[in-house]
Amino acid sequence: MSRSAHPAGPRHADVLTEGHYTAPPADLNALDPKVWAHTVSRNEDGVVSVGGIDVATLAEEFGTPAYFMDEADFRARARSWRTAFGHDADVFYAGKAFLSRAVVRWLHEEGLNLDVCSGGELATALSAGMPADRIAFHGNNKSTEEITKAVESGVGRIVLDSFQEIVRVAHIAQSLGKRQRVQIRVTVGVEAHTHEFIATAHEDQKFGIALADGQAAEAVRRALALDGLEVVGIHSHIGSQIFDMAGFEVAARRVVALLAAVRDEHGVELPEIDLGGGLGIAYTSEDDPREPHEIAKALNEIVTRECEAAKLRTPRISVEPGRAIVGPTAFTLYEVGTIKPLDGLRTYVSVDGGMSDNIRTALYDAEYSVALVSRASDAEPMLVRVVGKHCESGDIVVRDAFLPADLAPGDLIAVPATGAYCRSMASNYNHALRPPVVAVNDGEARVIVRRETEEDLLRLDIG
Repeated sequence: MSRSAHPAGPRHADVLTEGHYTAPPADLNALDPKVWAHTVSRNEDGVVSVGGIDVATLAEEFGTPAYFMDEADFRARARSWRTAFGHDADVFYAGKAFLSRAVVRWLHEEGLNLDVCSGGELATALSAGMPADRIAFHGNNKSTEEITKAVESGVGRIVLDSFQEIVRVAHIAQSLGKRQRVQIRVTVGVEAHTHEFIATAHEDQKFGIALADGQAAEAVRRALALDGLEVVGIHSHIGSQIFDMAGFEVAARRVVALLAAVRDEHGVELPEIDLGGGLGIAYTSEDDPREPHEIAKALNEIVTRECEAAKLRTPRISVEPGRAIVGPTAFTLYEVGTIKPLDGLRTYVSVDGGMSDNIRTALYDAEYSVALVSRASDAEPMLVRVVGKHCESGDIVVRDAFLPADLAPGDLIAVPATGAYCRSMASNYNHALRPPVVAVNDGEARVIVRRETEEDLLRLDIG
């Protein structure tokens, strides 16, 4: 790799950044364990490794850009959620964060259930051997074909999201001679402190049935009256990347109040309450996520307290961590292409990927960390913006961060905490080829989702 000199951009923290970082870290070679997978470390040569394999070796074998996932870390995080909630609750991994057949097998082996929200996710789950009764099916506009497949397969729950869907699922279940277990998704009017596009419990959005104006009570009323449905509970989800438990407390209180109203009107105590997912992870050193045991303790206490006050039996709790399990387990590895200093502003570092492999920065103004991983460096810090190779000025991977001033084309840099929503939201913009996902564990690496090829693109283009 060449180390050719280039004009330098701003070096120090006296530049006020627009993003997360306002000062360089004390040590650019340090890897904060909050944002990196458990087995990630630097070796004596300064090269970063994961699962016992260094990134130079991984890049040579699998190319860049690529997502590298720490399998041991994924399994450990899945187990920690299962252990924290115990056998009196259900943990459903939210497949939308990232799903592959290998991940489904890991979840099955670690005792987790699975939440899917499309026919494709359901097909992936079933093809990898997840028992259908451990699958929940979400979505605000499930097609007739998707519902039919879910009912035929025997999924454990379908989460009903509208009045039309109540009738649709009941009709399909009856036509198949089945009685489908369902939950009613309600919007509880909680304003989660998160980005507008990932807040999901305020009334003015597409998910769920509003609680405030009596629609949710009417939805339960209609569902209970239909022979094709077995109403087992209420579902609530307040948003994503949330650190504050206060929103969950308000949501639980309102859902329990609905359970009490159902009991008073119908003489039925619904046995389940699903509080969704959305717990945040550390994308930068300043993020401070809660541990699963803390979350489990808080949610159990909230629900138990509210049910005791309403004189209800405490229902079985379900949660749906996705990002909280898979997010921290992977990083995206890039090769540096061009370096463009802008005097008095920052240095633009272009990599061989971009918004096609991580749309979250452009879509949500998400913040990420970045590190030079192919070597150590004692150079002073340089304020950078890591950008991709796409024809968009908004093609930003990391808005503001610090990298060593001797960064050069050919260096490898990595963005941690990209396990969730990066590969699952990846695109072919500019006909980019979506990167592979490589699982690394105990000195071995294997592709679990292969890199796309030009042949893949052309195969779909039938002229």
